[in-house]
Amino acid sequence: MTEYTDQELLKMFKSEDKKDFAFRIIINKYQERLYWHIRKIVIGHEDADDVLQNTFVKVWNGLYRFREDSKLYTWLYRIATNESLTFLKQKKRRYFIPFIDFENHLKDTLESEEFFDGDQIQKKLQKAILTLPEKQRLVFNMKYFEDMKYDDISEIVGTSVGALKASYHHAVKKIENYLKNNVD
Repeated sequence: MTEYTDQELLKMFKSEDKKDFAFRIIINKYQERLYWHIRKIVIGHEDADDVLQNTFVKVWNGLYRFREDSKLYTWLYRIATNESLTFLKQKKRRYFIPFIDFENHLKDTLESEEFFDGDQIQKKLQKAILTLPEKQRLVFNMKYFEDMKYDDISEIVGTSVGALKASYHHAVKKIENYLKNNVD
């Protein structure tokens, strides 16, 4: 299969006869990365699938307006991040779950998730990550698991690079403390 650059895909998408083809390639190129990004936020497999589908619906509806001020993948991540956070807020509201209880709900989801294939150490790390405030959790996941550059994370979450570095540092310290204090 031919590898297309994002610029080529965007150009094809704007051509009516190649629009569907270009979008299928964009999905194939970014689907897995976006799924795992979303999954780290919403935890559950089925929820991640739903949010991913909503993300691609938004991408389809907005791609013709994409101005290329940023990279395509950071734009996609921003949509996926916003969709994930919106999903969590709606879930909290729907079930009237206070924030602390919602963290416990996410931990319970992690425990019962049949599609989680990590070992106990990975599960413990995920539990530690779930104790972080939302923004620290996002920054930690993108930097630690996806090895994103701070500039790209900044575009996605709309925060300065300096603030992101501080968030990441605080997140690492909190995770270290959690792991030290929760020895099984």
